[in-house]
Amino acid sequence: MSRVLLIEDHQTVRDGLQLALTRQGHTVEAVPTGEQGLARLQAARSDVVVLDLMLPGIDGFEVCRRIRAGGDLPIIMLTARNDDMDVVAGLEAGADDYVVKPVQARVLEARIRAVLRRAGDNQRRTGGDRIGIEQHRTLTIDRAALVVRKDGAPVGLAPTELRLLLELSGTPGRVLSRQQLLEAVWEHGYLGDSRLVDACVQRLRAKIEDDPARPVYVQTVRGFGYRFGPL
Repeated sequence: MSRVLLIEDHQTVRDGLQLALTRQGHTVEAVPTGEQGLARLQAARSDVVVLDLMLPGIDGFEVCRRIRAGGDLPIIMLTARNDDMDVVAGLEAGADDYVVKPVQARVLEARIRAVLRRAGDNQRRTGGDRIGIEQHRTLTIDRAALVVRKDGAPVGLAPTELRLLLELSGTPGRVLSRQQLLEAVWEHGYLGDSRLVDACVQRLRAKIEDDPARPVYVQTVRGFGYRFGPL
């Protein structure tokens, strides 16, 4: 049974989502502010955070950044509008996925299950049958232990960032479209949102590239998608 921390200031939305997710088998703690949410994370462990962006006091963007700076806890953000600037800012702050309000409980629950699978399924192999330790210049990928090192030092990757890297590096040189990556990493089986991929690529590059503006490992193929190098 998963533990969900819901941070949402609108009481009707908060109560409705808490009830719906509880009926789906989750243990849900719901708080109305970012300050209370951060305090709860210090006091008790959660498996996933569902985070409203528009919060009083510390807003959702800052809450997301603080959570991500402290570890790899999966974060799904709630946004009142399908606003490009809000969505991109939230994804760049470290969110793994997002749901647009008004929230359909079944959609949110499906996203929660997807991020939990990414975070906890250590037995699933990503990238075909490739296993073991791979060395790509200064980047080491241990698929069995799910550990990534750069110049010998561990790289802290969120579950979605790790899955994206494993998917791309599983077939070096092969171009994968954004839609292929959405289906493989985010499990979005419909025409999905390429902003999820692009924002995650940006975060991943910031952690594994010497110069994110001149990427060696995660290369853009304009008009098609991404591929893993160096070739």
